[in-house]
Amino acid sequence: MLRVAVIGGGPSGSCAAEVLAKAGISTWIFERKLDNAKPCGGAIPLCMVEEFELPESILDRKVRNMKMISPSNKEVDIRLDPLGYDNDAYIGMCRREVFDSFLRNRSAELGATLVNALVQKIDTGTNRQGPYTLHYADYSNGGPTGEMKTLEVDLIIGADGANSRVAKAMDAGDYNVAIAFQERIKLPAEEMTYYEDLAEMYVGTDVSPDFYAWVFPKFDHVAVGTGTMQQNQSLIKGLQKGIRERARKRLFKGEVIKVEAHPIPEHPRPRRVVGRMALVGDAAGYVTKSSGEGIYFAAKSGRMCAEAIVEISANGSCIPTEKQIKSTYLKRWDRKYGATYAVLDILQKIFYRNDAAREAFVEMCDDRDVQKLTFDSYLYKRVVMMNPWQQVKLTLRTVASLLRGQALAPSNYGSVPSAVGRSDGDFLAEEASQAIKSKASEDPASNSEERSKVTSS
Repeated sequence: MLRVAVIGGGPSGSCAAEVLAKAGISTWIFERKLDNAKPCGGAIPLCMVEEFELPESILDRKVRNMKMISPSNKEVDIRLDPLGYDNDAYIGMCRREVFDSFLRNRSAELGATLVNALVQKIDTGTNRQGPYTLHYADYSNGGPTGEMKTLEVDLIIGADGANSRVAKAMDAGDYNVAIAFQERIKLPAEEMTYYEDLAEMYVGTDVSPDFYAWVFPKFDHVAVGTGTMQQNQSLIKGLQKGIRERARKRLFKGEVIKVEAHPIPEHPRPRRVVGRMALVGDAAGYVTKSSGEGIYFAAKSGRMCAEAIVEISANGSCIPTEKQIKSTYLKRWDRKYGATYAVLDILQKIFYRNDAAREAFVEMCDDRDVQKLTFDSYLYKRVVMMNPWQQVKLTLRTVASLLRGQALAPSNYGSVPSAVGRSDGDFLAEEASQAIKSKASEDPASNSEERSKVTSS
């Protein structure tokens, strides 16, 4: 009987383990941080809710409105209702610790053995063909160091993220990684009401030279973050400051409750299958350019990889070969999604290269046809073809927007206005209060006098 180890308990690993367990294959899923909260916008398309049978209880919000904000703070509202979608259409917003835990626990309930452990070394056998011996620290008993154990398996699915140990063991080759940085911020009730079913995306060199920044609503807070490519990694804290500054009037009295950072891949690895080891999710490099989407593609890659293994092993009765895994899993994946990755890569290179192009990008998002095509593709993960008139119209609009973008691009950046009617006096008072608190924390004695001056005035 085939023995499979899934290294990593995020969406890709959990969905792979679920398929294998359902087929009756002996499956172990290894995850060190069972409460892990990956820094991630946490947006999932509607089709994923249906396809992966996700209960609404794991969704924090149902977003039906998006707001695109350009470098000059031009705001474009994209609402699902006017585009012809019914009330059941939405973008799901989740916290990764809740989402990942649900998928992981479901795979265990279906028969996968969940191990709270860190895989530290993998013996790959002759020519990396296995069998494979895992050396891991088991933390199931709650100890600080873990108990060293080993396990021999016939096949490994690497779902262990951008810094994948499985990728290193199989010599999958390096890839560039981007960095995502996110703060979770609690807001006053009025501001949270504004974000009830709304997500915001900001573009501009101040928030990211090659990507976008986001304010996404969660259960009782908003996730505020940004990302950038590896060569700009040293800028990430300044870019996070940029999105905080741009959105500061909508983050009134925001209290940071968690800070997160994590690498994400910029492109697929050179090798995703070596021997009987296969990579899925971030470990394989399945994050899209332009949109930065990774959750759906992680889960889908895990499922497709496992389905291929179930098929070619005849439900675990034989051990698949490297050639068989490549000709099923990789061939099917590349045929289904290769074009999507290529198109989004081109779009990122066109519209994220400077502020003029970003202004054009946001202006184009005001076009109803562009909105409909974008959301049809995103919500349902299907290729939507434009008719000839739409193609001509979009081409002309793109050229015109790029030309106008040169004039619209700002020389400096400002904050977007309050969305709930806060006055400038509210912000000035809050900034003065924060300045006093900051000074008091540095020199409490000297600031007692400063506070008395403010009070008497």
